Amino acid sequence: MSKKYAPTSLKDIKTVKLKHRKSKVRLNDLGAPFAGGDFKKFLSSLPNTLAARNLREIADAVIKARKADKPVVLGMGAHPIKVGLSPIIINLMENEIITAVAMNGACIVHDFELSLIGRTSEDVDIELCKGTFGMAKETGKELNQAVNNGVRDGKGIGKAVGDYILKNKFPYKKLSVLAAASRLNIPLTVHVAIGADIIHMHPEANGSLIGEGTMRDFRLFTSIVSDLKNAVYINLGSAVIMPEVFLKALNLARNIGHDVKDFTTVNMDFIQHYRCRENILRRPILKGGKSYALTGHHEIMFPLLAAAVMEKI
Repeated sequence: MSKKYAPTSLKDIKTVKLKHRKSKVRLNDLGAPFAGGDFKKFLSSLPNTLAARNLREIADAVIKARKADKPVVLGMGAHPIKVGLSPIIINLMENEIITAVAMNGACIVHDFELSLIGRTSEDVDIELCKGTFGMAKETGKELNQAVNNGVRDGKGIGKAVGDYILKNKFPYKKLSVLAAASRLNIPLTVHVAIGADIIHMHPEANGSLIGEGTMRDFRLFTSIVSDLKNAVYINLGSAVIMPEVFLKALNLARNIGHDVKDFTTVNMDFIQHYRCRENILRRPILKGGKSYALTGHHEIMFPLLAAAVMEKI
C-alpha cells in the first residue's frame, strides 16, 4: 500500500532578520541611466554585478599585465573577422595591448579575402548545392602558394601569410590582422586541422608543408604560452581548435619546466561550450589564477572590452 503524505506544516519555520542576512547586491552596485556623454560615463553607469563587473575586471587585468610588461594573447576563430572586428584587433596590436595572436586555419581565408577585395564570407548554402563552395580561385591558389613558399623559407603559416599580404598589392591590407602582425613584428600563429579549411580542397594544397608550417607555429605558440605567468589569455570565438591547442601548449610549457600559473583566462562566445569551459576557464587555472566567461555577440562584446581597456589605460 502506498504511503500517504500530508502537506508540510509551516508553523515551525525559522526566519532571520533581513538586515542580518548576507546580500550579494547593494545600493552601490546598481546601474544608472545613461544620459549621454563619453564612453567613460557609459562604463561607470553599468551595474557593478555579474558580466558588467567582469568586463571591468578583465579590462583591469589586461592593463595590469601590460603595465608589468606581461603578454596579452588573443586566441581566435574566424567569426570575429567575419563580423568586422579586424580594425579593432589591429588597433589593440598597434597600441601594444595585444602582444601575440593565435588563430585557426579559417582565419587566414577571411583575412586574405578581406585584404584582397574588401569582402569575404560566401553563402555556403547556395554554393554547396552547386558544388562550388570554397572554390574561389584566388583564395585557393594564392593562399596555398603563400603557405608553401613561406614554409620552404623556414616560416610558420602565420608569418608566411602575413608577409605575403604585407609585401604584395592588396588594396585593403590595412584590414589584415596577419599583415599587421608582420608589420609590427608581433608573433602570430596559425593552427590548422587539415581538411577543415576551404583551401585544402585546391590542388595547390601541400599537406606536408601545411603540417610542417602549423607544427612550427604550435611550437612558437608554446613558447608564448610559457610566458603567461601573471598575464592574460583571451579566447575569442573558437569553440574547438584553439581551446584544444591552448591546453596542449600549456601542458608542454609546464612539462619542460616553465612555471605557468597565476594568469587570467577569458572566453568570449555566443555559448559557453564544453571545451572552452574546461580548457580555457577551469583546467588552466587549477594551479592559480582567475577566469571569466563573457557570453554574447562578438561584434558587441569585444568592442566593449577593447573600448574599456583603451579608456582605462
